[in-house]
Amino acid sequence: MTLYGCHKASALLGICAILFRQTNIIWVAFCAGSLVAAKMDETWRVEHTKKKDELKSQVPLNFSGVKKVLTFTLEFVTNPAHIKSVLLLVWPYVLVAIGFLLFIFLNDGIVVGDRTSHEACLNFPQLFYFFSFTLFFALPLTVCYYRVVRFLQGLKRQPFFFLVVTALILLLVWKFTFIHKYLLADNRHYPFYVWKKVFQRHELVRYLLVPAYVFAGWSFLDSVKYRSLFWILALLVCIMAATIPQKLLEFRYFIIPYLMYRLHMPLPSLPRLIIEFLLYTVVNVATIYIFISKTFQWPDSNVKQRFMW
Repeated sequence: MTLYGCHKASALLGICAILFRQTNIIWVAFCAGSLVAAKMDETWRVEHTKKKDELKSQVPLNFSGVKKVLTFTLEFVTNPAHIKSVLLLVWPYVLVAIGFLLFIFLNDGIVVGDRTSHEACLNFPQLFYFFSFTLFFALPLTVCYYRVVRFLQGLKRQPFFFLVVTALILLLVWKFTFIHKYLLADNRHYPFYVWKKVFQRHELVRYLLVPAYVFAGWSFLDSVKYRSLFWILALLVCIMAATIPQKLLEFRYFIIPYLMYRLHMPLPSLPRLIIEFLLYTVVNVATIYIFISKTFQWPDSNVKQRFMW
């Protein structure tokens, strides 16, 4: 509805989505953010046309480019005229946000279930797990010989930038890795086995995976670089809001962010779409087969347990 310009209907559907899951407020914010991004992109284009500078829609992977974007963003959000034009555009979503804040106040928090099992934290590696998840499921569409070559060329051109990014990821993995009790105890879920078979093999594994996180993050940005610069930033902010506060590693938390990413990618060629379809089919058939056929029992319970996402 947002893409069709039906913002009142979009906000109403956003309320329905929030009633199913509270964190869907993030994707209501993304709908509003995409409108703000379009307005910022228009302002950016006008300013650079005046300066006879060529507009680049991709995220500039260098420090001067990041500084340039941050400066422009600060100027935009402190300009009363820009704020007014944005509010006139996104007011239906603002009403939803106000209603959500009222819910949080009356509920004394966002959680409506077991509060002790849903504690928010700054689990920054969740973002890197999401990029890895995305790299795997978008593999038929995004990874090819030429993209790998471009990545290696980027490393060669800007080694200091990638070195700083790698060091930052290492720091975040070191200081902000949180492990939920369910991840270690609930052997019905696939992440339990991923954590046990990969991350718990050795304490250095989480650090050895950092180069893969760098490539996965770069591949993510490279596959949507045709989009508006500020649209990409809006998507990244919403993905971080949806993943980082989650203490529990659950693949299902990644599904909606992944769909938002996948649906906004350029239309791939037919052979790549067929390979993607086959990948999803194999995953779905295997998941359903294991769920139905591979039951087991816990020692202290007679109830059949099943493997699931």
